Amino acid sequence: MSESSGHVVIAPDKFKGSLTAAEVAARVAAGLGPDVATVAVPVADGGDGTVDAAVAAGFGRVEAEVTGPTGEPVRAAYAWREAGGTPTAVVELAEASGLRRLPDGPRALTATSRGTGELIAHAVRRGARRIVLGLGGSACTDGGTGMMAALGVRFLDADGRELPPGGAALTDLDRIDASGFEASGLGPSGGVEYVVAGDVDNPLLGPHGAAAVYGPQKGAGPEDVALLEKGLVRLAAVAAHTHGLAGAAEHDGVVRAMGVAARPGAGAAGGVGFAALAFLGADLRPGIEYLLDLLRFHDRLPGARLVVTGEGSLDEQTLRGKAPAGVAAAAAKAGVPVVAVCGRRTLGDEELAAAGISAAYALTDLEPDPEVCMAQAGPLLERLARRITAEHL
Repeated sequence: MSESSGHVVIAPDKFKGSLTAAEVAARVAAGLGPDVATVAVPVADGGDGTVDAAVAAGFGRVEAEVTGPTGEPVRAAYAWREAGGTPTAVVELAEASGLRRLPDGPRALTATSRGTGELIAHAVRRGARRIVLGLGGSACTDGGTGMMAALGVRFLDADGRELPPGGAALTDLDRIDASGFEASGLGPSGGVEYVVAGDVDNPLLGPHGAAAVYGPQKGAGPEDVALLEKGLVRLAAVAAHTHGLAGAAEHDGVVRAMGVAARPGAGAAGGVGFAALAFLGADLRPGIEYLLDLLRFHDRLPGARLVVTGEGSLDEQTLRGKAPAGVAAAAAKAGVPVVAVCGRRTLGDEELAAAGISAAYALTDLEPDPEVCMAQAGPLLERLARRITAEHL
């Protein structure tokens, strides 16, 4: 459709379990009707669907066979953009190392992030000078050691043997040999910039850390959580004396001992956030804000009369840096009103208004049965969009 004055920008995140962000945008556009000029900008906040959102915004899709979380090969993709600036790859951890890559259920103690590192290596060898790493939907709690092993770091026991995959094995960690990584050209010393786009602010360790908070979501029982925590404690202690922490100290200015482990975001994706900060010198950015810039969302706002955003559930999490809140904040700066579509909502009108969303339309307004909403999300969304046309356009 034309981007002429008076267009509607459709910028939703996915409806998890039913529709991708691009599918949500297409259904909303269809429901708004043929007389409404629309511009679709599917978005993501760094979690599942980040690569799809980048591809919908014009990035290319590059596929590679990499190691899945169980050690079996999987076909995964990253998004690639070279024209008009720094060659950039958007790598989504869930693509290679996500829970959806576990056909037989969780493997809390042994799941590895190695495939994510292999995607990064593939992109850098292709010429990427910036890696945007989206953390979300992780199957592993290995502190990012699998990812870093794929980039050349060796995690060794007291006998000099490389540790097997997974977080449980980290209890036997004795030393870290980063010489291969340093010589590989895959890190910051090789001119590669790393950005972590995410909204998780958990530290690596403790009651709010990677094992305690997210381990149970990955199938870890209480004893498993304790073992994973012990392994992550060991990783942080050993890393405090290696290249990784020294690099982070130079990057951040002030880091002591195990300070990286305590940083907000270190606990993201089972500790992959820690590895990105400590070894890759990554810049941690709010996921939706950074990705809106990357997807050039702001360029779509001049002349718009309305923005339609949304996600599967508008709830308290929405207000803590999720995509609809980020979209609404960006639209507010441009003076464009925002409405939202969702599967269900628990936020009241005042809470939504405070986030910059003037109205919200939920599938459950039309169909109270959640299972029917999931199965019929597309047609129901079109019906909601017709209401938006009637009430706002």
